[in-house]
Amino acid sequence: MDRTTEPTRERILAAAEKLFATHGVDGVSLREITRVSGTRNTVGLQYHFKDRNGVLRAILTKHLVDVDARRHALLDQCESDGGGDLRAMTAALVMPSAAKLTDPDGGPAFLQIYAELLNRPRGEETLAIGEPPTSLDRWRVQVAPLLHPEAIRLHRRFTAIRLAAAELGRRAASGPHTDDRLFVGHLVDLVTSVLAAQVSQETVRLADERDRNRAGKRRPKRLEVTRESATA
Repeated sequence: MDRTTEPTRERILAAAEKLFATHGVDGVSLREITRVSGTRNTVGLQYHFKDRNGVLRAILTKHLVDVDARRHALLDQCESDGGGDLRAMTAALVMPSAAKLTDPDGGPAFLQIYAELLNRPRGEETLAIGEPPTSLDRWRVQVAPLLHPEAIRLHRRFTAIRLAAAELGRRAASGPHTDDRLFVGHLVDLVTSVLAAQVSQETVRLADERDRNRAGKRRPKRLEVTRESATA
C-alpha cells in the first residue's frame, strides 16, 4: 500500500517507531513524527495518541501482544514438561522477543525502543503493558523455584530481563542479518548463566548490610509515631 493511502494512525505509528529507534525516545519531537508520517499537522497525532506517552504505549502494545502470546505458549510447554529446566525457562523469556528481529512491521525498531525504556531508572514500569498477569509476570513466578533465594533477593530476574532486552536491541540496531539463530541461542545460554550464577558470601554479606541499613532508617519513624501516640 502507498504510504499516502495508509490510515493516519498507522503512518504516525510507523514513523514514530523508526524515529524513536534511530534517535532515542527523548531525541524526537512530536512535530518531527508528524512531518515524517506525512500528516499535515500534529492534530492527527494528538487525536489518535494524545501525547508522546500515548505514542510509546501504542508501540509497546502493538508488539507486546504478540510477544505475550508466544511466551504464554512456551510457558505452557514448560509446565507440561515439569517446569524444572532453567534453560527452557530462559528460552521462554528470550525467544518471543527475539522473533521481533525478523518482524517487518517495526519489530527491530520495537526491540530498540523497549531496551531503552527498560534500562531507564524506572524501566520496570515498561513491563506493565498488557492485561495482568502478563507473560512476564507468569515467567517470574514459574522461574522462581529454579533460582537461589539470594538471587531473587538481588533482583536477578529483572537483571536477566534487562540483559535480554539490551542484547536484542543491540542486535536489531545492527541488522538486518541473514540468520539470527546462533545469536539467539548464545543469548539464551548467557541469560541462563546469569540466572544460575552462584551468589558469593561477600555479596550476601553486603546485601545483609544494605537491608539492615534500610531497616535502621525506617525504625526511627515508627518510634516517633509511638511516642506521639503515647503522649496523645
